[in-house]
Amino acid sequence: MSTLSAKKITIETATADDFVQWLPLWKDYQLFYGVDISEKVTKLVWQRFHSPIEPVFCAVAKENGHIVGLVHYLFHRSTWSENNYCYLEDLYVSEDMRGRLIGKKLIEFVQKQARKHRSSHVYWHTHETNFRGQRLYDWVASKSGMIEYRMQVR
Repeated sequence: MSTLSAKKITIETATADDFVQWLPLWKDYQLFYGVDISEKVTKLVWQRFHSPIEPVFCAVAKENGHIVGLVHYLFHRSTWSENNYCYLEDLYVSEDMRGRLIGKKLIEFVQKQARKHRSSHVYWHTHETNFRGQRLYDWVASKSGMIEYRMQVR
């Protein structure tokens, strides 16, 4: 990896105009995790990213103006802290761009936003089979030891 190619990557808050480029990555992310989020929910989530009253955000990694990665994060209250927590909910870098520290840069962007919002910490989950992602996560963060359980409410 040359230093020149790494400098072409920028991380920025997604704008409404980014939707067309963001959508294919969002769909690739869903494919990676074997889920199919409806078009209705996708449109709602995109609207939330751009609403001043919603605590959920999107940032994108761009190379020469083309989106090559995304991160979604939100702030929420906690019963364990005076300050909010920052949950990094989704992180995805296009396959052809992996290995260029773009995921790390996206995580660091969220960390900076969490610092600005005075969050206690940033946390996230990944699937136990996401070994490549875990190599990055083990490098930049520490495991909490928590195990997640889920229950449907329908």
